[in-house]
Amino acid sequence: MLQSRERILTTHVGSLPRAESLSDLLIQREEGAKIDPEQLAQEMDRAVLHVVKKQAEAGIDIGNDGEQQRVGFQTYVPQRMSGFSGASKRRTSRDHTEFPALMENLIRRFPKRSRMQNAPEARAELHYLDTGAIQKETARFQNAANTADAFLERFMTAPSPGIVSTTMMNAWYDSHRSYLAALAREMRNEYRAIHEAGLIVQIDAPDLAMDRSMFYQDLSDSDFVKAAEMHVSALNQGLEAIPRDRVRLHVCWGNWDGPHVFDVPLKLILPVLYRANVGALSIEFANPRHQHEYEALRRNPLPAHMLLLPGVIDTTTNIIEHPEVVARRLEEAVAAVGDRERVIASADCGFGTFTNREWVIEPGVWLKLKSMRQGADLASARLWGRDKRADEAAG
Repeated sequence: MLQSRERILTTHVGSLPRAESLSDLLIQREEGAKIDPEQLAQEMDRAVLHVVKKQAEAGIDIGNDGEQQRVGFQTYVPQRMSGFSGASKRRTSRDHTEFPALMENLIRRFPKRSRMQNAPEARAELHYLDTGAIQKETARFQNAANTADAFLERFMTAPSPGIVSTTMMNAWYDSHRSYLAALAREMRNEYRAIHEAGLIVQIDAPDLAMDRSMFYQDLSDSDFVKAAEMHVSALNQGLEAIPRDRVRLHVCWGNWDGPHVFDVPLKLILPVLYRANVGALSIEFANPRHQHEYEALRRNPLPAHMLLLPGVIDTTTNIIEHPEVVARRLEEAVAAVGDRERVIASADCGFGTFTNREWVIEPGVWLKLKSMRQGADLASARLWGRDKRADEAAG
């Protein structure tokens, strides 16, 4: 996994806006409608090449396929496993239940309902069917990145066993722990396929923070921490045989424009995150509710083997962060970590976690990523420039 050796590198969390034509096909496929596979393949080819080029133009060092080949970051999983059917009754965030006006606004803004809230549930023993779909995804991305001569390093996302378990509910296994174990066993196939394709594996695990106010909203903070420990243990089982320096873990409090007053503090879950067998942590810090949480890193320092990918741009607002704002956020991150080489600039979350549910307009996405690059350059000039000035003074 690359480090910021001579300058602050840039990446993002993964999902990027999809074209309307591609979104329609992805939704139809998820709903089981008959579609033209050649048309879908052509749409995917265009979409992946498009987002690869746009990332490169914005100055992204470590990029991906923008999740253009999936309807959502985790709800695609039942298409690759047997054992899912029917519909889950996923719990709603406390933000939406205790602030009804927020839910009303959400419905007005995104009238096309996704299967995020009513994905299928596990009704039989789970079995990962084959790695054909993930191999096609990795190959399409690698081809596009090679064509565009893009990125110093490449990654691909996959959901954690935990977020799959709290999205596609359990109606088969005798306990949540057993369900997690089955998901870890089967998702291992997907993780290994990404690794074997030569890509960094990014695990998307909002369950380790967001689910405090959703699936686990009735628990105490201490009991939620215990549940998070169980989720991390399952994740580590799924990551067996993959070197930790080839895995990064994304954790967030939910990618929506809401109060977030019920979010769990980072200081409570940070020790649990450190137990994950990964080489980097991607954590949102641009969210106004969590910009102060670098203090948790100062009190409980990042392990020496881990990098930090701090979110320095907000993915729920169309306001474009000024490069100076990005630079200051990065300097604070470096100060908290104590090592400029172990900090890589990133976004808070994905820009298109579910198709037809983007908070930021597409032109704004590229401007935000460009501003992140510019801000990283400002921070780099200061962080590395100090050494240059010191050398000149000593010389």
